[in-house]
Amino acid sequence: MPSIGPAPLAGLCRDVGGKAGPAPTLAASNLLNAPVTDPAPGSPTAAPCVYYDGGCPLCSREIATYQRARGGGQLQWVDAQACSPQALGPALQREAALQRLHVRLPDGRLVSGAEAFVAIWQRLPAFRGLALLAKVPGMLWLMEGLYRFFLRVRPLWRAAPAAASGHWAAWPAPLRRELRTDHAGEAGAVMIYRGVLAVARDPVLRAFANEHLATESRHLAQIEAVVPGSGRSRLLPLWRLAGWLTGALPALVGPRAVYATIEAVETFVDRHYAAQLQQVDQLLPQQPPAQQAPLQQLRSLLADCQADELAHRDDARSRRGAAAGSWPGAVWAAAVGTGSALAVRICRWV
Repeated sequence: MPSIGPAPLAGLCRDVGGKAGPAPTLAASNLLNAPVTDPAPGSPTAAPCVYYDGGCPLCSREIATYQRARGGGQLQWVDAQACSPQALGPALQREAALQRLHVRLPDGRLVSGAEAFVAIWQRLPAFRGLALLAKVPGMLWLMEGLYRFFLRVRPLWRAAPAAASGHWAAWPAPLRRELRTDHAGEAGAVMIYRGVLAVARDPVLRAFANEHLATESRHLAQIEAVVPGSGRSRLLPLWRLAGWLTGALPALVGPRAVYATIEAVETFVDRHYAAQLQQVDQLLPQQPPAQQAPLQQLRSLLADCQADELAHRDDARSRRGAAAGSWPGAVWAAAVGTGSALAVRICRWV
């Protein structure tokens, strides 16, 4: 079967519940200068109208490819991230438009996902071969499956938002290296629970993962406000992938395997944060008064994160139960701890 290719797949919008990066403006790039007309709510559009997530860098590049293609000016393009609610037209909420690519056809019908891409391809001569391919029996179903898979892994390439801390440059290099590991660790932790949710069907386990995912997402946002983009690990896609696998693989085995994994991860994280708190305590007396207040705030943040991770560890431990685990489980837990330590050592420098 011919490959769909990276360009169409790259624009398969964002993951469900994922955060978008800064929305690019149309004036910022000639690639996004195609005319945009807001369809009147309640009335069919004169031309197909494409609703895309302008806060997703991959989606924006894909849309730019279509806009500059011959025939791209015959479609309407609406950035669902930045437009008004009225611009979305009837029966389309912003959340849904950001979760999946949507196209409103001239008769007013809404299609999404693979069907939406086919609707675009049909009107662009350079992509009509893909539209014809979609007519092969079963091919549209396969494209939709690839689309949904892409939504699950797309966060690995999500652009990181700019950081906001003005004290970063004044902090000692060893502390900055430690904070880099915190950012990578929280990014990986978010992906652990997304990996669990991608595989698990047990409602109790999914509730556990969703609850902890909310906490780890908050931690990541707090650390991102401290660590600027230039101070973050260049291996973030690798750490995100490793996190996703750390959650998904035990979820294939069952809930107890997930709980044992979380217990092992959080045991390491507790020691990691404890060492950083000790480092900050040693630095505080050495700093000028102007730097002590920001360091105290940083210490409070690290202490709060450590307390949450301890609660996660204890929650996982209580759910796992007191029964002895199997030797494969013990080996896996040891591998998780060793891998976490190795990742931290690499992340301090890369």
